[in-house]
Amino acid sequence: MQSVALKVGDLAKQTGVSVRTLHYYDEIGLLSPSHRTEAGYRLYDREDIIRLQQIVSLRQIGFSLEEIRECLEQHSFSFDHIIQLHTARLREQIELSQKLLNRLDAIAQAVGSMQTVSVEAVIQTIEAMNMLERYYTPEQLKSLRQRQESLGEERIQQVQADWQDLFDQVQVEMAKGTDLTAAPVKALARRSIELIQAFTGGDPGVEQALNRMWQQEQPEVVSRGMVDAAMMEYLARARSALEQSE
Repeated sequence: MQSVALKVGDLAKQTGVSVRTLHYYDEIGLLSPSHRTEAGYRLYDREDIIRLQQIVSLRQIGFSLEEIRECLEQHSFSFDHIIQLHTARLREQIELSQKLLNRLDAIAQAVGSMQTVSVEAVIQTIEAMNMLERYYTPEQLKSLRQRQESLGEERIQQVQADWQDLFDQVQVEMAKGTDLTAAPVKALARRSIELIQAFTGGDPGVEQALNRMWQQEQPEVVSRGMVDAAMMEYLARARSALEQSE
């Protein structure tokens, strides 16, 4: 990069970072121009522009301004290192976008081939994708995707079938009025715990996020229609009874 000396307005125009933001960075000491004209105008040189690029990259990665300040004060956070971090995050975003695109293509193909795709189904798909982002951190979602890929489509379908079979059996015991402490219900409660652990991989953070999602969302949405609130309450009480007895 050649020697430069840009006024704040010129820097804002060329980078897309607003003048107001540049002034704020100056006020908090995150990015102060190295030079000023005799009239008091801010002038940003080559090193200032490199620092601005680092700030923008770290902001897009998700760092707070205070975290950015701490990073830039560390020698390990070089210009190249920040570029690599930003590149890695963009690749993750591209991967997520590609998966979403594949899902939407599948819906479009179904419509194009005159298959029945209800508006409700499309809405539920969008709602489910947004719901996951509300309860799981990006790191947890990445871990879940990796587990999904490692299990393979056949195993995932088997797990879904296992859940459906479990819910079918729970419904039978509910209809019979089976006591929560009875052996058949205990077996179902134990099986549900095993399936939850298989999903979370033993990660307590993922399990907590899963529990919050079940508590705050409609069971019909979370389970894609496999279970309702009454069944979830019965199964939760069964697990509680199992824990107390063991």
